[in-house]
Amino acid sequence: MNKLRRRAAGFLLLETMIGVLVFAIGVLALARCVEQCINVESAKAWDERARVALENRMAEVEAGAVFFDTKKEEKLKGMFDGITLVQSRVPLRLMDENKKELAGLFEIQLEALWRESGGKQSKVLTFYVFQKR
Repeated sequence: MNKLRRRAAGFLLLETMIGVLVFAIGVLALARCVEQCINVESAKAWDERARVALENRMAEVEAGAVFFDTKKEEKLKGMFDGITLVQSRVPLRLMDENKKELAGLFEIQLEALWRESGGKQSKVLTFYVFQKR
């Protein structure tokens, strides 16, 4: 009977060790999921900040507050710290029905660049604007 008790105690120890192993694997998998959730939220926050920076600059250009002739690169500050805004303007060579060039039409391209844990990220906004010279 003593031998039977030792075998049962040994089996109970083995069962407990397997249970702890399964629990540890579950905890590690859960920790990996939480890490991925944090990374996604961080990427979402950066993307949102870049979108707002692009929208703000687009509004400034459309209102005529910002005018630029050449490609320009600017490191943003404040809420947008860490984002670099690259802006360029290309004149559109369009003709009217009388084959006369339409002056003052431009294609504006804004690009927000930032570094994240996964590497370089960017977001681009292209729009058209009429600006008198």
